[in-house]
Amino acid sequence: MSGEALQGRQAHGIDAEMCASLALQIKEVRDLGIKIALVVGGGNIFRGHVESKRFGLDRTVADYMGMLATVLNGLALQNALEKLEVPTRVMTAIEMHSVAEPYIRRRAMRHLEKDRVVIFVSGTGNPYFTTDTAASLRAAEIEADVILKATKVDGVYSADPVTDKSAKKFSSLKFIDVLKKNLKVMDATAISMCMDNNLPIVVFDLTKPGNIKKAVCGERIGTIVQ
Repeated sequence: MSGEALQGRQAHGIDAEMCASLALQIKEVRDLGIKIALVVGGGNIFRGHVESKRFGLDRTVADYMGMLATVLNGLALQNALEKLEVPTRVMTAIEMHSVAEPYIRRRAMRHLEKDRVVIFVSGTGNPYFTTDTAASLRAAEIEADVILKATKVDGVYSADPVTDKSAKKFSSLKFIDVLKKNLKVMDATAISMCMDNNLPIVVFDLTKPGNIKKAVCGERIGTIVQ
């Protein structure tokens, strides 16, 4: 889940209404008996590789700041879910015991077995790795069936549909085509990891209520990469 999804109509930060809406959609899916793990970005608060250039920050420092931004989003989402009586655990790749559990694979698997929604924050805990790579890594580790990449766009296009009205939307793609065409689905590291582990990706528009449930139930929305 991109950090931008949590900012709703705001220009920056976390929109409480949007956060509550997302929590409700996640609850609907969990109520179907689906086990859910979330990886949350931090772009609505601080985007490391962008801000490092803007403020002249060391890239490593900027990336750590971006990882901390994901923790804020994860806690906001946890709060919204628990208001709906959905049991959750926030697990962080950067240890901060007063705030969240340290990420341990076996513990994460156990939480999922107990039908808790697990929220992974702090990316991989390492600079120079994107949230997309963190999502691919965690999905492989917990043996997920699919990655749902929830964004503000309704799929993968040949170009930016906002600036190029002739951009073509793909209903399905092969991993190798994404890499060859340099399509902006995920970064190359994340795509390669999904390809190596046969992890399909569904890219869809998160801003439309009900789309998470549709994606989980197998309805043809967005773009599937496999």
